[in-house]
Amino acid sequence: MPSITINGVQCSFEPGQTVLQVANANGVDIPYYCYHDGLSVPAQCRICLAEMWTPNQRAGGRLEPVAGGKLMPTCSTEASDGMVVRSDSPKSVANQKAVMEYLLINHPLDCPVCDQAGECYLQDYSYKYGRGVSRFQEQKVKQPKKDLGPHVYLYADRCIMCTRCVRFTREVSGTGELTIDGRGNKSEIDVFPGVALDNELSANVIDLCPVGALLDKDFLFTQRVWFLKTTPSIDGITASGDNIWFEHNEGKVYRVKPRENLHINKYWITDEVRYGWKHIHSEDRLSSPMRREYGSLIECGYEAAATDAVEGLQNAVRKGGRVALLVSPMLTCEEAYQLAIMAREIDPHAILGVGPVPFVGEDKVFPPGLKKNNPKAFVMRAEKAPNARGVRRVLKAICEAGGGEVLEFDDFVEALRHNSEIAAVVLTGNYPSDWATDDFVSVLGDRFRVLIDTLPSAVLKGSSVVLPGATWAEKAGTFENATGTLQAFELAVPVQEGARAEGQIATDLMVLLGVVEPNIDDIEIYSVIDEQPGFVPTARETRLKRTKLFNAANTRTEMADRYPALTIMLTDVQKPKVDGRHKPDMQVVEL
Repeated sequence: MPSITINGVQCSFEPGQTVLQVANANGVDIPYYCYHDGLSVPAQCRICLAEMWTPNQRAGGRLEPVAGGKLMPTCSTEASDGMVVRSDSPKSVANQKAVMEYLLINHPLDCPVCDQAGECYLQDYSYKYGRGVSRFQEQKVKQPKKDLGPHVYLYADRCIMCTRCVRFTREVSGTGELTIDGRGNKSEIDVFPGVALDNELSANVIDLCPVGALLDKDFLFTQRVWFLKTTPSIDGITASGDNIWFEHNEGKVYRVKPRENLHINKYWITDEVRYGWKHIHSEDRLSSPMRREYGSLIECGYEAAATDAVEGLQNAVRKGGRVALLVSPMLTCEEAYQLAIMAREIDPHAILGVGPVPFVGEDKVFPPGLKKNNPKAFVMRAEKAPNARGVRRVLKAICEAGGGEVLEFDDFVEALRHNSEIAAVVLTGNYPSDWATDDFVSVLGDRFRVLIDTLPSAVLKGSSVVLPGATWAEKAGTFENATGTLQAFELAVPVQEGARAEGQIATDLMVLLGVVEPNIDDIEIYSVIDEQPGFVPTARETRLKRTKLFNAANTRTEMADRYPALTIMLTDVQKPKVDGRHKPDMQVVEL
């Protein structure tokens, strides 16, 4: 394999890679602003320039300077075998200091009030490569703040004209709303007259901006980024399976950002996914278990509601009735498994169905014109459920082993309409909005009904027992996306007080049934959540009495051991790759 030496570090590379790509892949620091792996290479910020030498085969392999010793842009220069690159030579460092001085000439000193402070390339490079004192004495050029669209503000004073945002709207979203207006130090990013930055991917320009010029209206002045903890997760509202970061503090989500996965979402996420998490902290969240007494739903303790749910389901079977379970496609594979096992423990012939799978419009491919199977394509899915395929996979394996078939939602409704033997129904929702149709509510009739949901819906009123569930940010598990890829994700924030994850609810019910042994070593289980290395845990503790703590990883192992068709849950689940190393900014020396 060919190799190149960058700043004294020998690095192997694939033919076609640029010097900067090789450096990034091998952890060698070369500063850059305009370059991005998902965009074209304009080589215009000029801070990545470096000295380069290549072996001259005619002279016996002697190293000779490229272009007569002129500094070359590492972002657009292809690596060649035997090349030597120095971005830390006196000549390269002088260029870096000059570029930083030019960029900071008109830049305002508003780091204390800038949302980008703490994750700003301009701050980092100013510290590493800049001067301590500005030599510029003239009046700075002032530019206005601009409202570009529904999600993005432009603080034009801070812009360094890297043009990442302009290239994104032309090369990825294909909408081309942004342009460069003016020349010289009067250049500025702007929208075309009467055309707002309003496409399905518009907020990605916020992530692309290396400085504090493009800011998120939703996140503006809400948190300092150094207080935020990050947790890897998966898109929980569509079938795309996009990889995301939850950024949260003290048990509250503040923003969602894309997590790179070149096989699924590349470097991007849709605005729908970025801002679709608001129901997690909705004031309408179901926050207390309820049971029916004297014809009315009243709030009660969790143990009382769970006991009523088990007794009601068992009574229905004792009287010769059947139990039906509707598993929402918003739930994880592990929760679908636990709920189905629970239902089959009560009724060995329980009817298993998949909840409604919403569709909005049609799939969209970006950049426009590409096919879905193109490696460069980013697909926005019309299917608005993250795990319909995973739920079907789990329920199918259980039905193949224990009898019956998995019913789609329409078939489930027809079964309720025509099968009078169904005496009890367990329903799960977890949708970001009301999901029950009037027809579905009518066919439920006066059957004993256990509802596990996060938000009020049309089926709430007639339910016998209500158990508040948890959103995907409040649990760990596995989703199977539209292409059949199984991906695991982690718990980000603690479950809202009064609620429990659906997998935990199913486990609790099985403890009451006597089919799962509770923890006897510790009557109470304490689980500290919302922490990461270097931070003091600030979220509340979860206390569960006389039960067994639901664990997604252990459940996957149990699924694979119990059902051969589910061994894929051990062999093919992609787990998030997170760098656990935390490097302090301050250099520590031994005295």
